[in-house]
Amino acid sequence: MFTRNGKSITIKGVKPVCPFVQDFKNTYLFGAFSPITGSSLLLDMPYCNTECFEIFLNELSKQQPGEYKILFLDNGAFHKATRLVIPNNIALCFLPPYSPELNPAEKIWAFLKRKITNKAFNKLEDLQKFMDNIIQKYLDTNTIKSITRTDTYGKAINKTFI
Repeated sequence: MFTRNGKSITIKGVKPVCPFVQDFKNTYLFGAFSPITGSSLLLDMPYCNTECFEIFLNELSKQQPGEYKILFLDNGAFHKATRLVIPNNIALCFLPPYSPELNPAEKIWAFLKRKITNKAFNKLEDLQKFMDNIIQKYLDTNTIKSITRTDTYGKAINKTFI
């Protein structure tokens, strides 16, 4: 179902062999991660569109509803659709184009992609189960904080709140 090829160590001159499946079924993982608390929300969605994004925002809004959330996003069309209804306790902040390094969530996506490198899945459901296991096993609050926080950001937070 899915193959993500990555680097492998082999003897010089030997081409690495990894499983490969060429099939084009998709699933989309929507996520939000707090570098401060380590809290998160991940939803596996069938499409990457405005309707699914709105469902994600509504679910995020329900988590600690008294908390005001600021989401840093790329400039995806579905993030900016005019028909998108944004909950009152969420603000969308758009990053400059071509700057994924500014979004802490991109570090989580890279972490998850490394976990599925050089693996092949026969069915979409197998990939989804594998991802669920990876998320349950590795993405606790401390791991999320350690992946998403930067030294500069951490120092700024410590000076502000201590």
